[in-house]
Amino acid sequence: MTILGDLLSTIFERRYRTAAPDRRDNRPMEDLVSALVGTAGDVTGLAAASTLLQRFQEMEDSDKLQFFRHLAHDMNIDPAGVRTALDAYEASPNRKTYTAFMAAVEPKRQELIRRLNQIPGATEQLVRMRADLLRLGGADPELQALDQDFRHLFISWFNRGFLVLRPISWESPAHILEKIIAYEAVHEITSWEDLRSRLAPGDRRCFAFFHPSMPDEPLIFVEVALTADIPGSIQDLLAGDREPITAATARTAVFYSISNCQEGLARISFGNSLIKQVAADLSAELPGLKTFVTLSPIPGLTKWLSAEGIAFQDADPKLLRTLAAHYLLSARRGNRRLFGHQVSGHGRKETGFARSGSCTTGLKAHGSGANRSSCCRCPACRAGAIRPPWRANCPDQNDSWNRAWRITGQSDSRRSSLTGGYRSRRFPDAAGKADSGCLGLVFGLKTVNLQVT
Repeated sequence: MTILGDLLSTIFERRYRTAAPDRRDNRPMEDLVSALVGTAGDVTGLAAASTLLQRFQEMEDSDKLQFFRHLAHDMNIDPAGVRTALDAYEASPNRKTYTAFMAAVEPKRQELIRRLNQIPGATEQLVRMRADLLRLGGADPELQALDQDFRHLFISWFNRGFLVLRPISWESPAHILEKIIAYEAVHEITSWEDLRSRLAPGDRRCFAFFHPSMPDEPLIFVEVALTADIPGSIQDLLAGDREPITAATARTAVFYSISNCQEGLARISFGNSLIKQVAADLSAELPGLKTFVTLSPIPGLTKWLSAEGIAFQDADPKLLRTLAAHYLLSARRGNRRLFGHQVSGHGRKETGFARSGSCTTGLKAHGSGANRSSCCRCPACRAGAIRPPWRANCPDQNDSWNRAWRITGQSDSRRSSLTGGYRSRRFPDAAGKADSGCLGLVFGLKTVNLQVT
């Protein structure tokens, strides 16, 4: 991981610069683009590419946007040519017609980007160019299509086989450490001492992916805490007065922060490969590690809790975990609401609690018995509840109950327990007694006291 990675990075590093042209090429950008795409000579092409990239860096945003529009409109595919090439291939599928078809469906701007990347150091400049495109393009359909061409090429140029994994430590070069501070996107690094506390102790690790064409620019990095057990909060990991442990005694690796560094590489996936590689390397280094977990913020959770009117600042941690589970499984995906109001995709509203014969935990179902029988028919109560949108059934039906929510209510006291858990588990009511077993999921309870057990 370290010796081979550094060796490969050293071999492929490009730290040299191209010579400045003898005189400035003042041709319009459109003419430079045409000259670069149409040139057949390497020297002429390199000079045009160097001038074009230099001129782009000096442009104002309005001029950059005009340049992007030129690429999007004037260097697009020719639909008529694509149809003609496809007809020829369908009539006679062979190497010649296939090559002609592939040339027709590829816009000229893709070849332009490839030729721009021929000069040393151009990859980093093209990444910054795409960052400008994402920033300025907005919802413009033509510019979004242009972005797809950048993304298509970047996926090939930045695939896992070209990336070098490097450990980042307190002994790493200062210019790399400065960028770790600047790019940290999850838990802000407030000072050099704060950075030291994340890198220097023996129970802390940091790893980053680099590309040989961008040796001084991390693409993505992950911070790892080695702990004895799974921590309950990020505050426990980042506390300044914590007692470090030796890496050899650690049993858990906590991936508590992962940051993408380059805006121009948005939607180019690195995180999954990075975590898998780091987990494999840590397992080889520390055989005592048995558990690998992530500890990350949930985007949008507090906004959703506020919109639902749920006080969460001083809420019980178990309740927060339950609410977070509901948000991830339901509200975030389908805009479904936990309390009161219509559930998206269901088209009905729950009206409250109701007795079902001698059962005190039955929840009123909608309409006919067909609705009631589609979900929970526990022997303990035989009372129905609405099938939730993700089809979580009664545990007696042996469905994926570990991904479901269970709401059980007592109509006498108007109480309910909201939990997320595992099949066949019973939960005590407010008095500490076990409920009577109706574990159906119901949306839209309007008056309910949450009790997490």
